[in-house]
Amino acid sequence: MRPASSVERAALLQMTSGIDPAANARTLVEGIAKARAGGAAMLFTPEMSGLLDRDRDRAAGSLAHEDQDRVLASVRDAAAKHGIWVHLGSLGVLREDGKLANRGFVIDDSGTIRARYDKMHLFDVDLPTGESWRESNSYAPGERAVTVQTPLGVLGLAICYDLRFPDLFRSLSDAGATILAVPAAFTRPTGAAHWHVLLRARAIEAAAFVIAAAQTGTHEDGRATYGHSLVVDPWGETLLDMGDPAGVDFAEIEPKRLDAARSRVPVLRHRRAIPAVEAL
Repeated sequence: MRPASSVERAALLQMTSGIDPAANARTLVEGIAKARAGGAAMLFTPEMSGLLDRDRDRAAGSLAHEDQDRVLASVRDAAAKHGIWVHLGSLGVLREDGKLANRGFVIDDSGTIRARYDKMHLFDVDLPTGESWRESNSYAPGERAVTVQTPLGVLGLAICYDLRFPDLFRSLSDAGATILAVPAAFTRPTGAAHWHVLLRARAIEAAAFVIAAAQTGTHEDGRATYGHSLVVDPWGETLLDMGDPAGVDFAEIEPKRLDAARSRVPVLRHRRAIPAVEAL
């Protein structure tokens, strides 16, 4: 696996996904067309691009196995039609064992699925605002880290709450990732407190680009998400911050930024296996 050898353009789709998968699919297909028209080699979309609904009973009627998911089928068709790669940040899909997975997909420009990643860390928290989230009530965690070769370079996959667990990102960069994808639906309180600093930290630690497409705004199910889809370079510089509005925007992925950061502070070469802690 290798980094890209030339400058490539990445597109990000910032969404306010709702409770109707067909409407979300239309937004995704339109975003794919805009990304390609804007010269992007690859589009990145947020976590739960196909359905964002905290009402589990209502959402259950829209959840399907991967091969029957209409949103996934629409995105694959659009990727092939427009000749662009897509990182579909995640969908809720039924696993073969009957459990649910929060699953991301990397789709190439022929519509073929090149990689799948199931979110490993599930968001079970009680916030000071009174919000309570129990992702594990509906979803089972993934069990493996994933990288995949793309036109932008070697892409390491993560989803939202994974951002808080740096060991995952160390594993991805150890496996050759030069770009880290973090699609998300961050709440506004946690986003305002931690989104920018954590994404910049992951980029600096891994000396890698971070591309984080996010949900934004007030959703049909009543939740509010933070937005601010970001692209951060390997030195920790923010190349793109989309703020609050939904839509498509672009950033250039320049290999020279990767080379410069890794030569100035060669953290990957200096990593060591950490021995067991000696408690005294």
